Amino acid sequence: MEKIKLHKTRIDLDSETREQLVALLNQQLADTFDLYSQTKQAHWNVKGAQFFQLHELFDKLATDLLVNVDDIAERSTTLGGTALGTAKMAAKASRLADYPASVVGGNESLETLIDRYATLAASTREAIEISAKLGDADTSDLFTGVSRALDKSLWFLEAHLQA
Repeated sequence: MEKIKLHKTRIDLDSETREQLVALLNQQLADTFDLYSQTKQAHWNVKGAQFFQLHELFDKLATDLLVNVDDIAERSTTLGGTALGTAKMAAKASRLADYPASVVGGNESLETLIDRYATLAASTREAIEISAKLGDADTSDLFTGVSRALDKSLWFLEAHLQA
């Protein structure tokens, strides 16, 4: 992630702490926006016996992710940072594995998304801890809400493959 100059704010966190938080937020923003686009990729291309159910589920999950994308970006700017949120920025910075264009079957689409959701859920839990250690309960709370939503989405995805 490129380093961006902070804007002035009267939020009572020193600039070094805010820089670390903005970098953390922008990394999670990139990963979350990438997961949004991967979920839409699955939504558009899924095939098979569960097509309609999965098509609808993937669209709902993508919509839910957009709320998180907006909240993460706005927290970055609230702290005086610049949200790095274009598709190209996200693609460049995302730590998620690429979504293979060849994945179209229902089960393989589920497995691919499950892997990506689990990866983001784990890094979000790390972000909770990092922001708490930096003394920013608000950012930690934001990530806690994102984590809860990711875990619920992961449950929805995994339930399709469980007996």
